[in-house]
Amino acid sequence: MKIAAIQMVSSSSLADNLAVAENLVDEAVHGGAALVLLPEYFCQIGLHETDKFEIAEAFGEGPIQACLAAKARQHGIWIAGGSLPLATTRALKVTNTTLLFGPTGEVKARYDKLHLFSYLDGTRDIDERRTMVAGTDMVTAQTEFGRVGLSICYDLRFPELYRAMQQVDLILVPSAFTQTTGRAHWEVLLRARAIENQCYVLAAAQGGTHANQRQTFGHSMLIDPWGDVVACLPQGEGVVIGEMSQARLRSVREAIPALKHRRIPGPAAIAL
Repeated sequence: MKIAAIQMVSSSSLADNLAVAENLVDEAVHGGAALVLLPEYFCQIGLHETDKFEIAEAFGEGPIQACLAAKARQHGIWIAGGSLPLATTRALKVTNTTLLFGPTGEVKARYDKLHLFSYLDGTRDIDERRTMVAGTDMVTAQTEFGRVGLSICYDLRFPELYRAMQQVDLILVPSAFTQTTGRAHWEVLLRARAIENQCYVLAAAQGGTHANQRQTFGHSMLIDPWGDVVACLPQGEGVVIGEMSQARLRSVREAIPALKHRRIPGPAAIAL
């Protein structure tokens, strides 16, 4: 089966971003994709970190979710909606949420980002905790592609999340990595997650300069269970598409049955 990651350079305009996302989903489907992943913040990267409150939706309601559901139904595909802000009971706080829509437009899984990003280098001060509530649960979903694990951006740095998923066939990583962290760590982290979990990793990124002058790294890519990069788009809007093969999964897992060999060490011994 073919799967696709969409790369965007999202603006502060919800309407414009949804229009771009719809066109790129259509492009991915025309290329044969049966599952499409959008990037983190695909619906908006605002001028201010509080802009997300203006577009936040209740779960199951609103134009962002309606757009994703309609596209999934139109093409009969799976769509993972990158991330969107969902309202919470806490004032001025939202969740950063991936919704996985099935081919008939229903939500099959919801994942709220567990690890909230912060970065301070003297010129930039990013802290998602100011406007977001962290999720609490690891989430996987069963599809015709196999078992799919959900994660978002900064989660990529925490391998224990992916180990908790047990054996999955595909990991989704919608992201908006900065230029600085992306150049240093993006590909090596993605390839590590694919190798250690012996599964495909599909990563959809933001890739360009946004209205708030934030620069995102791009390099949306598909990685196979051996850690090979199947396809990659360095910068700009577009689609990354490639094959997901069950035969390739079996071959890698049979060659090195690392998941079966895994052992959990006991408590550290006290040296005498």
